[in-house]
Amino acid sequence: MARRYVFFGQQADRELTEVLNQLWILDTNRLRPGTDYIISLQGKAGYVAQGSNYARDRARAPLFTYVNEDKLKSIETYLHFVNLLDNYEMSTGVQEEVTSEELKENRLFIDAMMETAVMKFAHGYLSNKGQSPSDCDQFKRQLYDIWFRLYHRDRSGGKDSCGFEHVFVGETKFGREILGLHNWVQFYLQEKHDHLDYKGYKARANKNTPDEDDHVLNLQFSWKGLVKPVGGVFIGVSPEFEFALFTIIFLMSTEKRTSVEVKVDEYLLELIVYRNGQCIGTSYPKLLSSNQWD
Repeated sequence: MARRYVFFGQQADRELTEVLNQLWILDTNRLRPGTDYIISLQGKAGYVAQGSNYARDRARAPLFTYVNEDKLKSIETYLHFVNLLDNYEMSTGVQEEVTSEELKENRLFIDAMMETAVMKFAHGYLSNKGQSPSDCDQFKRQLYDIWFRLYHRDRSGGKDSCGFEHVFVGETKFGREILGLHNWVQFYLQEKHDHLDYKGYKARANKNTPDEDDHVLNLQFSWKGLVKPVGGVFIGVSPEFEFALFTIIFLMSTEKRTSVEVKVDEYLLELIVYRNGQCIGTSYPKLLSSNQWD
C-alpha cells in the first residue's frame, strides 16, 4: 500500500522534503531572478469579498518587468509548454475538443520533460516506491493520464477540463470565478497581452514580507475581468519541476485532498493537491515563510 503523506500543523515529512529538495537542485532550467527575469512586488493586496470581482489595485505596474524570452524559446520544455497554453476553452461547461495536432503537442512536451534530470529522478523515485512503471513509455502514458486526460468539472456539459488546463492555463466558472492558473509563464504571457492585471502580493499574518528574489509567491490578480483573491505560484521554476513535484505528491497519496508542509530551499511551503479520480484536479503551493529556520 502506498504511504499516505497527510499532515497537520507545521510537521513536515523528512523523506518528502529530501525528495523535493533533490528536484530543486536538479532543476537547472529554472530561471534566475534579477538575471533571467525581474519582478516588481509593489503593494500588499487587500481583502476581496466572497463572490466579488472588485479588488483595489495595489500594484499599478505589472508583476513582471522583464523575462528573458529567448530562454522560453530555446529550452525545449518551455518551448513545448508554451505551445500548449492556447489549446483549451476558457469556460467550464464547454466540452474540450482535442485535435490530432494538440495530441502531438502534448506528447512532445512529455517527451521533452523525460529528457530532463528532474523528471528522470521523479520517475526513478516513483518506480522504486511501486507507484509508477519502470518502463519509460508506460510512465509517459501515466503522466498523460494524470495531467491531460479530460474529465467533467462542470457536470452540465461534456468533458471540459483536465489537470493541465486547470493548474497551468486557468479556467473560469460560470463567467464569475477564476479557477486554477497557478503557473508563472502563463501569468507572464497573459499579463504581457493585457489579459491579466496583477493587484499585489498576499502575505500571511505574522510572516515577513516576500522579496523579489523569492521563487514562491501568493498573488492577487484579475484575469479577463474576474478577480482571483489569492493564488499560490512558483516563480521562475521549470515546467518539469512542477510536473515532477505534484505528480509525486499525487501518486504518494490516496486522499481526495492532500496537504503537505515541506522545506524546499529557503522556503517553508504548503503543497496542496486535489484529485479527480485518477487525474489531477488541482495543485498549487502556498508560501508559509521564506525565512531561514532553526
